[in-house]
Amino acid sequence: MISGLIHVARSSDPVAIECLADTLSALVAGVAAGLVGDAVIVTADSCSALETMAEGSGATLVVRPMGANPWSAGARAARREWLLCLEPGDIPAEGWIRSLDRFVGTARPDLLLGRMRRPHTDLPARIAARGERVVGARSPRPGDVVRRERLLAGLPFSPRLKVRMLSARLDRS
Repeated sequence: MISGLIHVARSSDPVAIECLADTLSALVAGVAAGLVGDAVIVTADSCSALETMAEGSGATLVVRPMGANPWSAGARAARREWLLCLEPGDIPAEGWIRSLDRFVGTARPDLLLGRMRRPHTDLPARIAARGERVVGARSPRPGDVVRRERLLAGLPFSPRLKVRMLSARLDRS
């Protein structure tokens, strides 16, 4: 099983809250399939809308300390070995459950990071994504499946950490 980590950067933005609802509802299929065990919503500042959404969905709300890495803060509250990093509006496309289940079930102990494909709307993001395939990832990003222990360590990824691309992809709501 995996934990879903959803980082809400702008908790006061009503569009972000609406997109968060879309992302949480997309994870329900993973819960029903036995893949997703829990969800953690991470934000810099809490608001009543986030608290209501977390309570209604059964997710844990984590208000991270200022300057703390949101993924590491969420990893402390997560309960599973593998974490799926998301942001509001991320919707896993058809086939994601099978792909992630296969990945976490067959990953070697030294494998730390799997990456779902995601649409890049701007040129710098596309260039950065291609560069990480060659030189490795320095930090997790939305769409990554990461071992919890790695995020709890709080250390940046090794520059040589190769990204294992998954067949699953993320869409945006």
